[in-house]
Amino acid sequence: MPKVNKFDDYAEQQWGHYLEGIHESIEPEKYVIGTYYICLAGNLDPYYIGRVMVKEQTIGSFLPVTSDPKDILKKFAGKVIGLYSTPPFEISVPPDLKERQYIIQIAYPIEGLEPQFPLLLTTLAGNISLGGKVKLLDVQFPSEFLQNFKGPKFGIQGLRKQLKIPERPMLTNINHAYTIEDGIKTFYEAARGGADFIKDNESLAGNIKYLPLEERITKNMEQVDKAKEETGEDTIYLVNITDEPTKMIDHAEKAISYGTNGLMINYLTAGLAAVRTVTEDPSIKLPVLGHMDHAGVFYESEVSGISSNLIMGKFARMAGLDILVYPGVYGKAPFLRDRYFACATVLRYPFWHLKPTLPMPAGGVTPGIVLKLIKDLGTDIMIGAGSAIHSHPKGTYAGTKAFRQIIDIGVSHLDEASEDLEDFVDEHESEYPELNAALNSWGQSGLKYLPNYP
Repeated sequence: MPKVNKFDDYAEQQWGHYLEGIHESIEPEKYVIGTYYICLAGNLDPYYIGRVMVKEQTIGSFLPVTSDPKDILKKFAGKVIGLYSTPPFEISVPPDLKERQYIIQIAYPIEGLEPQFPLLLTTLAGNISLGGKVKLLDVQFPSEFLQNFKGPKFGIQGLRKQLKIPERPMLTNINHAYTIEDGIKTFYEAARGGADFIKDNESLAGNIKYLPLEERITKNMEQVDKAKEETGEDTIYLVNITDEPTKMIDHAEKAISYGTNGLMINYLTAGLAAVRTVTEDPSIKLPVLGHMDHAGVFYESEVSGISSNLIMGKFARMAGLDILVYPGVYGKAPFLRDRYFACATVLRYPFWHLKPTLPMPAGGVTPGIVLKLIKDLGTDIMIGAGSAIHSHPKGTYAGTKAFRQIIDIGVSHLDEASEDLEDFVDEHESEYPELNAALNSWGQSGLKYLPNYP
């Protein structure tokens, strides 16, 4: 049989070096594909703007001296492979339409990339991020490029195996104290009450002077051991090592020597590349949680920036985070329901070789919200609570017990309890005394507990 070429020779020779094409014009394994929203004045030509975007992000500053410009274009230039008007006008455009909206897809050759975040972000959202209404919506990665990213060391199954929790959602308590005395008291009560993880607050970072790394690790890990003697359950302390990039590896190594069994990083303020140096270090064999602070800077604008499912999804997973805190749609941060689902999807679904990251929808989570989270996302989630645990009318221990009780209900009696949680708990008051006290104090939704809730 005659050899069949993937590309038609004539079309390839005549048009292969152009800054545009179609999906079938490229070999997918050789390109990273960015999908963008753009909004243009109604009189602007979107095809021209697309080519401008491609040039700006790839070969726009190239001045040929000895090389053939066509060769450079073919090897390093991106291509606009999709341009879609929204809505998809075909016959005419309303005469008074001042702006038009488009979805544009650009394929960037991996020949001009390296498997590192700084260059990747420069290519995907570099100078064009200064160009007005342009938002990076999604990125499609070829397996060859992604092989260089190791991803989470543990992933969901690794965390479950370490803690011997085969099925239920896991529970994290946020412990923020300004003195070691306050911190260890609430830490012990949360561990004894059943918190699987206890993490530092995002504002308690690195070797901060009022709670130095060594002191808070050694004292808190003493509480882990003390609680385990009573309960038989393990608790992982996620100590916040966020700092300047050059210091975080040192913090991690010292944290291990002080006895911690987990790490936490404010991953966006520290930087994705800096986080990756920690998660991919073979000597650091601890789960790492990433906190969402600073994320809104990237995603909150509907017309510019980087989408939430990238900044709190794919990029976080590529950076190697085992657990990712992001806004829960029922909590205190405004967040659309479809975005909440989108982040959970990209954190858990198959993504080449990368292990799934455990989603932790958080921010004002109270016991009444837990069933909604489980109903929405299933049991492969982390339930995170801070003030809702510590402000229980009977204290931190009871507050943690209340969350473990609602998690157990969510696994065993989800549909029945979801109809009317307060009635369900009243009927089983002897089984769930701490949860009953919490609901009596805060109500079924728990929202009236929040400081500024009307």
